[in-house]
This record gives sequence, structure tokens and C-alpha cells, in this order.
Amino acid sequence: MADYVVKLPDVGEGIAEAEIVEWHVNVGDTVTEDQVMVEVMTDKATVELPSPVTGTVTSIGAAVGDILAVGSALVHIDTGGELPPDPAPPPADQEAPAPAEVPQVPRVAAEPPAAPASAPPPASASAARPTAAPAVRGRAAALGIDLAGLAGSGPDGRVLHADIDAHLTRDGARVSPKSLSPDDSDDAVDDVAVVGLRRNIAQRMQLAKSRIPHFTYVDEVDVSELERLRAELNRQHADRESRLTVLPFLMRAVVVAVGEFPQMNARYDDDNGVVHRHRSVHLGVATQTAKGLMVPVVAAANELDLWECSDEVTRLSTAARTNKITLEELSGSTITISSLGSLGGIVSTPIINYPEVAIIGVNKIAVRPVYVDGAVLPRQIMNLSSSFDHRVVDGADAAAFIQRIKALLETPALLFMP
Repeated sequence: MADYVVKLPDVGEGIAEAEIVEWHVNVGDTVTEDQVMVEVMTDKATVELPSPVTGTVTSIGAAVGDILAVGSALVHIDTGGELPPDPAPPPADQEAPAPAEVPQVPRVAAEPPAAPASAPPPASASAARPTAAPAVRGRAAALGIDLAGLAGSGPDGRVLHADIDAHLTRDGARVSPKSLSPDDSDDAVDDVAVVGLRRNIAQRMQLAKSRIPHFTYVDEVDVSELERLRAELNRQHADRESRLTVLPFLMRAVVVAVGEFPQMNARYDDDNGVVHRHRSVHLGVATQTAKGLMVPVVAAANELDLWECSDEVTRLSTAARTNKITLEELSGSTITISSLGSLGGIVSTPIINYPEVAIIGVNKIAVRPVYVDGAVLPRQIMNLSSSFDHRVVDGADAAAFIQRIKALLETPALLFMP
């Protein structure tokens, strides 16, 4: 038997720890080289870790929800013979990696936008406190289970979710959590662990709301002329694979308006009291995926034309929804647009993408009666609900900024003026 230890690798950008999101193998499974074994989430991305060897999984060192430090043992694999050779030694001025660390480059699956630091790793075991991840402790508490009474099957006696499952099973029958708790209610409760991207989103939203004093400004925009222009451009370019939506026009309007209000295209380092105003407009576009909200970034949107904006948004949103987006494509936004399309409602109060200072919220387009030049006419109206960091953006400046975007959208020819 040759025991190969797969350790949590350094996935880059100074990441010190990662959370186990999903296992694709179990103890006893045969794995082949490059087969994805586990998904982990850092504060930057979800990363798929493939096996560097072929063999049989003999031990798994962490459960879903556990947070491990870089270098921690993930999987033990019996390669059935000689261990693979160690990676080539590094240059003399670099320290050689420990044997049996994973030499391969992890596969990035998806990233949330600008995330805060993740939770610290679980504390080491002590005589009075059994070793278990926070998710395991939370589940045990919800079920009324005392972890001190469980024999942990993980490394160094760590209590895993599997140990709770075994405790709940007696003589092959599933034991109702009700029998383990004094609660006599007949209401069924399903406990859903907040892990992975969902945990990351929760932490990020909490950080933004706790540190940024938001204020939201709402105004309505008559997009009737813009919609006529959009329909005509799509008709003239029917041979193109992509179709123009309202979003590329809004992106162009934001780029133009930011030129007059540079304080909106900024990131606030509130720890050091410095506002970093960016010359290039790196537009974050909030995108809903099956796993949760992500914010792909259209880099240097100020250098793109209308069709290039449309194509880049399509490419990035597809990559996000198919878990093929990269770390770079989810980093570095300077101002964000949030739109739910036809689900956008009348008014919203979007949360700023920390550490930015502004987010432009788009509501749905609806036909409404509007008084124009002495007559009531049906017009296509869309509200913009935008939030700002009141520490660095005054109300008057926010209103003027949105009014400028409104003017550009209501007279779309202005979008293309030098």
C-alpha cells in the first residue's frame, strides 16, 4: 500500500483557507488522475480540485462546511504501488514543497464578487470541547445532540456530519430528531446549512450593510425613444448572433456620466480613509446563477462600443452560470449595475458591492400614461433605484448623477456624442 496524501493547495492571491463545499468521491471509490474530487470555496471563488494520482480513496479529512487551512490533509489515496515522484525542485531561493502536496493547478469554477475575509478555521480539539466544524456544531445543536457523546471518525477524532447521521440511525431505522429534543411540536423543520457561495454572499452582504451607510435615490426614465432605437438596431443587425437589450445602453450611459462624476467610479478604503477614484470604468454586472448571486466584471467598459458591451455581458453571464468564470473576471469592479429584468418591480433598494460607493439598480419597463405636450400618451417607463455610500457621496451629487444618466437614456443619441 502506498499512501498518497492530497493536501489543500494554495489556490493563489494569498488565500490561507477554504471551505469544503461538495465532495464528488467517497471512501472506497476509485479515482483517476485529473478526476475532480472536491469543490472548495475561498473568499474569492469556488475551486474544483482534481486528483493528482490514480488509486482508491481510503480516508476523507473534512466534511461539507468545514474550513481548512492551506496544507491541511484532504484525502488519502492508496495508489497500490510506488508513490509518484515529487515535483521538480524549485529554484535555490525558494523553499521546496513538502512531499505529497498537490502539484496541479486547481480549476476555478466560479467566484463571488469582492468578498470579505472568511471565517477562521475551527479551533483545535481539547478535552472539554470535541473537535467539529461550525456547521457540524450548529446541526448538532439544532438536533439536540451532545457532541461530547459522539465518537468522531474524522482526523484526530473530529466529529463529522457522518457521525451525526450514524447517531440518528438506530438498528437500521432513522430516529426522528423530535425524540432527541424536548420540543413536542409536530411541525417539521428542515435544517439547511449555510455553506459555500450562500455563506459567502451572507458574509458580504452583512459587511456591506454594517460598514456602509446606504441611501437610495429613485427616479423614473422614459425609455420610449431608446426602445425604438434598440428595436431598429436589432432589425438592421439581424444577422448578429446576439441581440441588444437595455443593459448595453445603460452601461454606455454610466460610462458617460462617470466622466462628469468621477467620485462615483471609486472604491473606498475605509480602514485607511482613502477613496480610490478609477479612470477606467470596470463595470460589475450582478448575475443570478443556480448557486447564488455573482458579479462578473466588464473590464474597461469605457473602451467598448454598444455591441462589444452586449457580447461581453453575454459571455461573462454564461461563464458564471456554467461555472466556467475565472478569478480575474470576477474581480476589480469599480461600480456595479443590478437588474432583475422583467422581475425588477417598481422600486428596489440595492446593496452596494463593497468596497464600491455606488450601485445602479434597474427596475422593469412598463407602459404608463404620461402627460406630454398637452396630451396623455402611452410611454415606456423604467425606474432607476440606485444606492450610494453617504460617507463619500452627497445626496445632491447622487441626484445629479442619476439625472445625467436619465437624460442620456431619454435622448439616446447623446450616448454617441463625443
